[in-house]
Amino acid sequence: MKVSIITVCFNSSKTIENTFKSIKRQSHNNIEYLVIDGGSTDGTLELIEKYKSIISVFISEPDKGLYDAMNKGIKLATGDLIGILNSDDIFTDNTVLENVANFHLENNIDASVGNIIQFNEEGKTVRKYSAKNWNPEKLKIGFMPAHPAIFFKKELFNKFGDYQLDFTIGADYELITRFFLKHNISWKFSNITTTSMLIGGLSSSGISSYQLISKEIKKALTRNNIRFNYLKVQLRGFWKIIGFLNKK
Repeated sequence: MKVSIITVCFNSSKTIENTFKSIKRQSHNNIEYLVIDGGSTDGTLELIEKYKSIISVFISEPDKGLYDAMNKGIKLATGDLIGILNSDDIFTDNTVLENVANFHLENNIDASVGNIIQFNEEGKTVRKYSAKNWNPEKLKIGFMPAHPAIFFKKELFNKFGDYQLDFTIGADYELITRFFLKHNISWKFSNITTTSMLIGGLSSSGISSYQLISKEIKKALTRNNIRFNYLKVQLRGFWKIIGFLNKK
């Protein structure tokens, strides 16, 4: 099974070499690796040149942002499965893609959903985010699985479209809502911890970010004609705290 991995980058020289090393170490023997650069000027292109032997497709040109770059990668991808590996993230071990490919071969599904680990700049693990208790109904109250832990069949993008560019930080939420709720794709929890993510990304910091993603969650659900409770979405942080306390 051919797995296409897309890395979007822009001036990512401080972190992207670890991302490349993570790809290089993968045991799976059928990987298509696409690197979509937004026109970096900080040394990223030199690192891309250094690791060109593992890169199947590379473009460097201005884009309209993260999701536009992802769409470019998806259009160029030729694999059976598509996954995203951000330019400051790594796979948790050398067998991730082999395990994901085998899981899809064993299960007749459109998508697999796994877990991630979040780490800080000192390299310390600060959180494991598991999708074990997630299901698509939770999208209606503002909860989605970790985007990098989802592997989609390529054909889903051909059937149902790609990331919509009128979202600032919520296009992944909209796409997941569209695929899982509107089109009811088949999926299964893999329990594979796919990715170690550096905390502090575009959608993970501050009250203003919380308000923006709340607005975009509501926009995503409305656009896909999904009925939801506005207040529950707004209070999703409260539900997270309650869930954490219940686990304890």
